[in-house]
Amino acid sequence: MSRESQTAQPAAPDRPELPGKLPDHLRAELIAFRRDLHMHPELGHQEFRTTAAIKARLEKAGLRPRVLKSGTGLICDVGTWDGVRPMLALRADIDALPIPDAKTHVSYRSTVPDRAHACGHDVHTTVVLGAGLVLAELDRRGELPRPVRLLFQPAEEVLPGGATEAIDSGVLDGVGKIIALHCDPRVDAGRIGLRAGPITSACDRLEVTLDGPGGHTARPHLTTDLVTAAARLALDLPALLTKRMDARSGMSVTWGRIEAGHACNVIPMHAELSGTVRCLDLASWHEAPDQIHAIIDEIASMHRAKSEITYVRGVPPVVNDPVVTELLREAMSARRGVDSVEDTEQSLGGEDFSWYLEHVPGAMARLGVRTPGDTAKRDLHRGDFDVDEAAIGVGVEFFTAAVLLDGASLEGRRARLAGSAG
Repeated sequence: MSRESQTAQPAAPDRPELPGKLPDHLRAELIAFRRDLHMHPELGHQEFRTTAAIKARLEKAGLRPRVLKSGTGLICDVGTWDGVRPMLALRADIDALPIPDAKTHVSYRSTVPDRAHACGHDVHTTVVLGAGLVLAELDRRGELPRPVRLLFQPAEEVLPGGATEAIDSGVLDGVGKIIALHCDPRVDAGRIGLRAGPITSACDRLEVTLDGPGGHTARPHLTTDLVTAAARLALDLPALLTKRMDARSGMSVTWGRIEAGHACNVIPMHAELSGTVRCLDLASWHEAPDQIHAIIDEIASMHRAKSEITYVRGVPPVVNDPVVTELLREAMSARRGVDSVEDTEQSLGGEDFSWYLEHVPGAMARLGVRTPGDTAKRDLHRGDFDVDEAAIGVGVEFFTAAVLLDGASLEGRRARLAGSAG
């Protein structure tokens, strides 16, 4: 599946072609860089090799990257910030997933057992690196309108996400807005998906333990039947939530693990359940922990079980700023025409890019990585995940266009949005 596309890249009509196109020699280098990352995936907070590779390439270009105080991840400013006009940040996540790489037909298959870039972070990283290199050349020629910050963030896959640590370390100092992209295997390479407002879901982790005295399966009436209690909790919590939360919130509890007992004729003394809580609505996300605690306590009490709840806050929804989303639409249209942008739906997946948007406006686009004409159903977080590498060049030129257009017609975007809302 992974190959370079030879499709044309038309500019938008009635607009002079923007600088910042990706030269062929750099396109080939970036594909090789992505493959190297793909072969050497690293989990969150362990991305030392990945960080070193990014840092070395940026330094080779004459830039001055700064590794985050956590030891992995880095930021790098292209151009000199004047301390007045806020910068636009381009964010990438650099960590991999703890799953095996199931691909057998490619030379760049993961060399690390039970580790794989199955969410496309190697592509995200390569796109931001490539955009930084192109923008650095524009800066040397005096064609960069304002400084840009490159942000390579660790540990996106680790709740509550490495974004919170990055923010605490000051990565947003001087930043006025932030943009990102995420691979989407449902969208063809050469296209992006956009949505103003919520584009991802909130995602939290829920762990529940149930305890009781245990006993003989012949006499469940004399003890606490924890297996039945766990089963009722697994079924009733999601069902009751739909009655106690606004149905439009998209609240969802899905269990990934249930454990109880060791013998068929022994009622156990301990049971465990763990899963995720997902929600499309920010207000409902804030309400969810109290509602879930109350329902679990009710179910446990009904079965005479003692419950202990661990509710781990993950990430809120990514809520795209309408003006920044319009900037991304304009940037992609300028590079590849208005037909290269499609509307996308809100996903139940979580993304810690949302934490940045608690501080500055921004937007995330979905980068098409499916080879045009490929009818196979592929998804993220699967061991066979791969991309059409033509998407790398598309992403680089999309980002460079966004940088060049940033602020150039801000009032025009606001007016168009106000007109469409009216």
